[in-house]
Amino acid sequence: MSASLGTLLEMGFPQNRAEKAIAVTNDQGPEAAMEWLLAHMDDPDIDEPYQPPQGHVLGKTEESAAAPTGQETGAQEGAETPMETGGAAETATEESEAAAEGEGDGAEGQQEAKCLVCDECGKKLRTENDVQMHAVRSGHQSFSESTEEIKPLTEEEKQEQLRKVQERLKQRRQEKAEEEKKEAIEKEKMRRRQGKELVSMKTQHNYEQSKKLVAERKREKMEERMAKQRVKDQIERDRLERAAKFGKAGTSVAPVPGTAQPPPAQPKVEAAPEPKKDYEQTRIQVRLFNGTALTQSFKVQEELAAVRLFVEMNRTDGDQPFQLMTTFPRKIFTEEDMHNPLNSLGLVPSAVLVLTKLQ
Repeated sequence: MSASLGTLLEMGFPQNRAEKAIAVTNDQGPEAAMEWLLAHMDDPDIDEPYQPPQGHVLGKTEESAAAPTGQETGAQEGAETPMETGGAAETATEESEAAAEGEGDGAEGQQEAKCLVCDECGKKLRTENDVQMHAVRSGHQSFSESTEEIKPLTEEEKQEQLRKVQERLKQRRQEKAEEEKKEAIEKEKMRRRQGKELVSMKTQHNYEQSKKLVAERKREKMEERMAKQRVKDQIERDRLERAAKFGKAGTSVAPVPGTAQPPPAQPKVEAAPEPKKDYEQTRIQVRLFNGTALTQSFKVQEELAAVRLFVEMNRTDGDQPFQLMTTFPRKIFTEEDMHNPLNSLGLVPSAVLVLTKLQ
């Protein structure tokens, strides 16, 4: 295992990412590999295996494969022609030695570029990948080659770079954790808000359905009472018609002269009954299982089912099934009583109801 790979593993980088960074930066040291990892940490293909680029292979180009080399041509010519004289061979040897000396002098005069320098900030960079990363981060576009060699990092500089990288990694992790925490809080708020809206919509729907059911039952009761009243009116009209018919057909008896007529009977005056007070509303108090009480005013024509619906929507003692009852006099209201109005059940102008377990 190389020293750069060991340094990256000690910093906490995964092995596959560290190996990929070292391969991409041509093993230019842990600093270059760290910069590449920090720049490409969020890439979607960061964990994919590294595949080196496929370049040209020496000796496999089309031109070299198609055209014969000079040595092969010379060998062929040498095979076909007789050997030259010794003077011509010596002359060719001297010319080749002179050409080789000229090429050596030219190579010594030309210096090799060992790094790249940013013309705007003066930072020295090892590879073209470092140049691209520096251009992306700083926005600098002017670079040139330099013959100065970048000195390797000392142990203190390596420790300082390691500390900086670890701080940057720690900061990135903290920022990512805070972002995830905020997203989780927002999701929880949205879930609760949606839950409240759903419960509110369900409660409103149930309330509207109950109101429609109560209104429908009231209408049916009203139609039934009106039908009964029409029958009673018809019976009364028939009775009056029969009385009038038989009264005309009868004969009156003439009084006998000389006899005293009894005084006409005085009509019996009955005492007028005390007018009954009509209440429009009644106040109902309901005691729950936990001892608390709910108080609400209802119209006297509303059915007992409206009181039960009010208790179900506002109770604070759980969801245990219940029945309504009165203590004085003691009476437990059944399902049939739920369709009767409050004034017919004796719950006007006020009443106290108690919840009891369903029997």
